[in-house]
Amino acid sequence: MKRSGRNLKQRLYDLKHLPSYLRRARYFRGHGVHSPYVYNVVRQVFMQRELLAEEHPLHDMLLEHGVPRRRAVQLDNLVVHCDYKSWAVDSLARVDLIVATLATTYDHLEEYARYAREVGATLCIMAPYNNANRWGVVKALIEAHPSTTVDNRGYLLMFNNHLPRQRYRL
Repeated sequence: MKRSGRNLKQRLYDLKHLPSYLRRARYFRGHGVHSPYVYNVVRQVFMQRELLAEEHPLHDMLLEHGVPRRRAVQLDNLVVHCDYKSWAVDSLARVDLIVATLATTYDHLEEYARYAREVGATLCIMAPYNNANRWGVVKALIEAHPSTTVDNRGYLLMFNNHLPRQRYRL
């Protein structure tokens, strides 16, 4: 007689109800990411706890906008890793990286995504899961995005470069 009264198949079926952080455990440290570009971003940006650059104005500006220190370090390291020359926070400009913080309205998120696609910039949306309305707008942007998106639960990166259409939720 079985101890739980259920066979193995029934017990494994319950795994679909695990919290999202346990279901995505296989992506820890970049395993399961099949793009070399995104794998390097995971290993050299998301996993770094210290700033790579000697000067870090983006880090300081993000801290002023209320972004947690860990996320500010990661984004500053992204600028170094991807060799971005320019960036903007909560504004439209012809730059390599546009960061949309929580102060950005839903209409502006759509405008930022459209503009970033036109100029070939990377868009970073901070706290995409902050509330249901924000997630609804971000989800629609992800579906319409023609290139690679990387969601690490703290922010969403929407690359507008040579990468094919891929979705990563880390």
